[in-house]
Amino acid sequence: MTALMLAMQFLTRLPMPGVAASQADFGRAIRWFPVAGAAVGLAVAGAGWLGAMRDPALGALLALAAWVGMTGGLHLDGLGDIADAAGAAHRDPARVREVLADPSLGSFGAIAIGLQLMAKLVLLGLVLRSGQGTALALVPVLGRIAPLGWARFLPPLHDGLGTLFRRGATVPVLAGWLMAWGIAALAIAPVLLAALPVLLLWPLWLRARIGGLSGDGHGAGIELVETAALLALVLAR
Repeated sequence: MTALMLAMQFLTRLPMPGVAASQADFGRAIRWFPVAGAAVGLAVAGAGWLGAMRDPALGALLALAAWVGMTGGLHLDGLGDIADAAGAAHRDPARVREVLADPSLGSFGAIAIGLQLMAKLVLLGLVLRSGQGTALALVPVLGRIAPLGWARFLPPLHDGLGTLFRRGATVPVLAGWLMAWGIAALAIAPVLLAALPVLLLWPLWLRARIGGLSGDGHGAGIELVETAALLALVLAR
């Protein structure tokens, strides 16, 4: 239960009671990331449904606001940092870790965050217009299953939570969550399965351009997996 509470505290802005936790608890928290994703997904789908009763565009706006509000923009911050690091690596690969450690947001990061928000807003509107709003509940879940694989198979860039998550992420847990999500996707919107390749492509890109995994890598990857899932829902109409 402690690990679940930590996962909810870390990935959502829901008010949660404080808990005394060990390093092992922090490591095991990654196993419960998909539950946090389910909470985000229900909020997104609910907000979208509420707004779509008036107009799908309003539903998209409310859904996006719920998405950002539930996560506190945590993953968007990671996307911006990775974009800045990739831009720096284009000229000087040695600066990647220096840029990732810099809390300020650069031009690459600002552009990436802006494009991501616009992409989600447009795609949410199209999904709601097509009557697939229920499937939105599964999108954030997939985004938070993915870190179980990334933490397990990518080397961490530095010691910290990433190292602890690597210890907590196991192949059986990853397989179990993927199976459960896949069954739900087959029942609700089978086309969501088309987003699964992104779970493999993202770590390949991270290894080639960044050199390993960090919290920012997790956050950026979650955002990209979510967008891929939304795109799958739209293109399969």
